[in-house]
Amino acid sequence: MRSVGGSTFGGLLPRRARYPLQAAALSLLMLASAIGVGGAQATSSSHVYLLRGAFNVFSLGMDQIATRLQHQGIDTTVANYLSWPTLTEEAAAGYKSGRVRTIILVGHSSGAVAVTSMATRLSELGVPVKLAIGLDPTSHVAVSGHVDRYVNYYIANGFGDPVEKGPGFSGVLQNVDLEHMSDLSHFNIEKNRAMQGMVIRDIQAALATAPHDTVACDSHGGRLTCASAKHGLVKQGTAESESKYNWPR
Repeated sequence: MRSVGGSTFGGLLPRRARYPLQAAALSLLMLASAIGVGGAQATSSSHVYLLRGAFNVFSLGMDQIATRLQHQGIDTTVANYLSWPTLTEEAAAGYKSGRVRTIILVGHSSGAVAVTSMATRLSELGVPVKLAIGLDPTSHVAVSGHVDRYVNYYIANGFGDPVEKGPGFSGVLQNVDLEHMSDLSHFNIEKNRAMQGMVIRDIQAALATAPHDTVACDSHGGRLTCASAKHGLVKQGTAESESKYNWPR
């Protein structure tokens, strides 16, 4: 911007006339930047909430998933499972304001259990959930409310449990037993690269028609929030049957 200004105005105007124009151009640039960031914050349409498990140290693969999603322009928030009530209020406020239209929940271990609680509470607040994904929940739970699709990836011979349909559940519930994958355990399921690819493809499929406008990444209080202003970065997801069985290399 600076070089364009110099070559355009520098040879055509007297020196004294250049400075007011340069100052005006700088002001317009700063204003445009401010409007651009503000507009991105106001128009972000989708959000993925990722919930870690106990002690906030055994589910760091959730941060890796968030980073991969952010590189595709998908807004994410990563937090400990104990934060689910606060995140629920945040998600509901975003939906009711019109800033967020598509909500996706992903949780590992205790975070997977919290996902069912968060989905139920959002439904009570009149907020639908597009997709919920559980990774080896440590308790036998039921999901209620409006969730378009709930996918529970669990290891039957380990800590994980299937999820049941609760009262008022509307949507598709899938329990996918991963016990045949000998390299997976409760403590690495969310860190496994192939498993992460599965989760990301499920999210891509859910967001295939959702626009994404961006802001900047921010880290505070153990939570990571990020957005990216890039349109058309979310590619069409694979079909449901493919996402269940075709694992990424």
